Amino acid sequence: MSYSYKDLIAWQKAMDLAEAIYQLTRDFPREEIYGLTSQLRRCAVSVPSNIAEGQGRTTPGEFKQFLGHARGSLLELETQLQLAKRLGYCSADREKALLMLSTEVGPRTEWSDGIAGNSKLTT
Repeated sequence: MSYSYKDLIAWQKAMDLAEAIYQLTRDFPREEIYGLTSQLRRCAVSVPSNIAEGQGRTTPGEFKQFLGHARGSLLELETQLQLAKRLGYCSADREKALLMLSTEVGPRTEWSDGIAGNSKLTT
């Protein structure tokens, strides 16, 4: 059964996370525009982008590879989010909420039995 990347729960949750990161970084100091703001936004966009690109590939191996890229970007994002909190750009409560959202994406990017039958991605 063929389905769109938009049907993947992992992609949907990653899009929610990217939107939340953009909202968070609007309040970062101006001097971070080319630093932490840019880095967080790039990671946040990379997660759903890699899931979508992987879904569009022709083999399960390619999809798995792009899920790995998405997972790597997600871990970068989590690290940078923790740094933002340490620097005082993000409250502890907001960091906790964003990390919780990240944990909803993370397990869904782990590879299991095939693409169409991968319930982690679609449920």
